[in-house]
Amino acid sequence: MFQHRILLRTLLPALLLALQPAFLTGIAPAQTAQDDSQASPQQFANLGVCPLESGEKVLDCRIGYRTWGIRNADSSNVILVPLWFTGNTAKLASSVGAGKMLDSSRYFIVGIDPLADGVSSSPSNSKMQPRMTFPAITIRDMVETEYTLATKTLGLKHVHAVVGTSMGGMQTFEWMVAHPEFMDDAIPIVGSPRLTAYDLLLWKAEEDAIRSSAAWQMGNYNENPSIPMVQILHSMNITTPHHYAATVSREAFPATYAGYGNWNADGFDANDRIYQLEAMIHQDVAHGGSLDEAAQRVHAKVLAVVSEQDHMVNPIPAQEFAPKIHAQVLVLHSDCGHLAPNCEAQTVSTAVNQFLGGK
Repeated sequence: MFQHRILLRTLLPALLLALQPAFLTGIAPAQTAQDDSQASPQQFANLGVCPLESGEKVLDCRIGYRTWGIRNADSSNVILVPLWFTGNTAKLASSVGAGKMLDSSRYFIVGIDPLADGVSSSPSNSKMQPRMTFPAITIRDMVETEYTLATKTLGLKHVHAVVGTSMGGMQTFEWMVAHPEFMDDAIPIVGSPRLTAYDLLLWKAEEDAIRSSAAWQMGNYNENPSIPMVQILHSMNITTPHHYAATVSREAFPATYAGYGNWNADGFDANDRIYQLEAMIHQDVAHGGSLDEAAQRVHAKVLAVVSEQDHMVNPIPAQEFAPKIHAQVLVLHSDCGHLAPNCEAQTVSTAVNQFLGGK
């Protein structure tokens, strides 16, 4: 069982910056054991030129991915996992394996690095479009490159499920609308089909904190800049006031606050962060149209996992979209806010495994 209060006291600064892979851990029903060393090393799909929703293009486009488990003959056991904000497939690795929610003894798990995560094509690693010359991207652009990887590189025509957390949940909503016949099941976890004004307030504030900092140097820094306000904003929203007060004592607060000075402790590039923030800010599965019409495109069976007290990705849009697509909804009630899937890992794992067809 994930001992969240002890872990948060110890690792709070890192947790407040990025969604940890524990979001996808938990104990699944007992299965035949399989060695987790079957995880592949980092792999890349070289996609050439990737057209974007804006009409611009990513040149020399590469998408990173890792796989776990054994793909069956008809590929009916494939689960695609798009990653969360600042996440990459190396961080996903500890969440995949026999006896975990993403059970590689039963499924062939494909973790996909989204655009601008520092592994796939990003401002931080592009030689042809470096730094802020990289073209703007959207959640749909992430999904379209992932679809190309799945179909062209991996030769998939259909998968069992798409499962994603946070920004990965946003991608999952986009997957079910953009490619409705491609998956049987879709499980967005603390994601959203369209952000609320409060979500936009947070993400815009984080972006503005970077852009307005002298340390950012208009994106032309030599070392990743330290911008404490980004981490402070993140920490105020990733859980709840009650949870924060319960896990950080008044006595511990000075040291915790001082730790916010190293906002990039996760090593995530500031320019990459801006691009992923912008992608989330423009998240809208209806693309300016009607959510009712977008819902009519969804054919997958859907389990939407939301956190009642989520201050980072408001649960209301997912809850309102759910009946339009005949989705099941799992509401988490803990005061962990956006980290509720960590704090209620067993509940989430059991529900997901049952939904995916587990015993």
